[in-house]
Amino acid sequence: MTSPTKSSPTTPTTPTTPATPTKTSLTWARRRRTVARFWKEYRRHRAGLYGLFGLALIGLLALAAPLVVGADVQSVTNAPGTALESPSAAFPLGTDQFGRSLLGLLIWGARISLLVGLTAAALSVAIGTLVGIVAGHYGGWFSTVVMRITDWFLVMPALVLAIVLATVMSRSMWTVILAIGVTSWPTTARLVRAQTIAVESRPYIERARALGGGHGHVMTRHVLPNVMPLVLAQTTLGISTAILTEATLAFLGLGDPTVVSWGGMLQDAREAGAVSSGHWWYLAPPGIAIALVALAFTLCGRAIESVLNPRLGVGR
Repeated sequence: MTSPTKSSPTTPTTPTTPATPTKTSLTWARRRRTVARFWKEYRRHRAGLYGLFGLALIGLLALAAPLVVGADVQSVTNAPGTALESPSAAFPLGTDQFGRSLLGLLIWGARISLLVGLTAAALSVAIGTLVGIVAGHYGGWFSTVVMRITDWFLVMPALVLAIVLATVMSRSMWTVILAIGVTSWPTTARLVRAQTIAVESRPYIERARALGGGHGHVMTRHVLPNVMPLVLAQTTLGISTAILTEATLAFLGLGDPTVVSWGGMLQDAREAGAVSSGHWWYLAPPGIAIALVALAFTLCGRAIESVLNPRLGVGR
């Protein structure tokens, strides 16, 4: 006779409580929503999308230049063609006075032109943001003195100051970046100062000060995040100006002679007499490339301005 089996007692299951979101996860979730909302608004600007697509294409070509054309394209001694050949199947954009492919030089030169433009614009905006926040935060006589110095830089032609700096310093790519960066910051400084004054008039800034927030806390934790949209828009607009200034300095013979850039190609074309001899294929490609990149950055900057400040009413 079999004995009855005993049923094992069931252990009560405790309901699982959902994990409490941490401060970091909430911050990143808010940032993801902000980026998604920004991209949704940006996509409504057709011109901005065209500019972004053009910049992405040119940026990919610049990054892939060592794989697409190779570093030998800059070599003068191992040039594959003859001097100043017109466009053909072998050389779609012709050759320069050394027999180098202009298409390869154009792709390789995009690396230097974009690097100088991005770095110089970042340096300029960084200086302008620092000066603008500090002047707007402290105010008083300090702000007056800083703004008078800014006005002096503002009324002086930035190109002339850049030429002076590039002349007295050694000819290198970093000299060009420094010359552009330290002469084009006043506009950003004035805009950021005005935005800083507007931000610091808000009630939560007074509460932060009442709770013991010092100058550094107020400027970095409250003012800087609120002026960053303006800084972002100013950066995109400043890159095109920096690229044009770099091309101008290189065209005047003040660029780095050891690297290939679009402005340097124009200067080489001038020295080779491309204007008087009618070699249009030497002048047109770098000039068109500079114009297209400047236009693309301007379109992106205008679109970003419209998204961050819809009252501007920039055409979509």
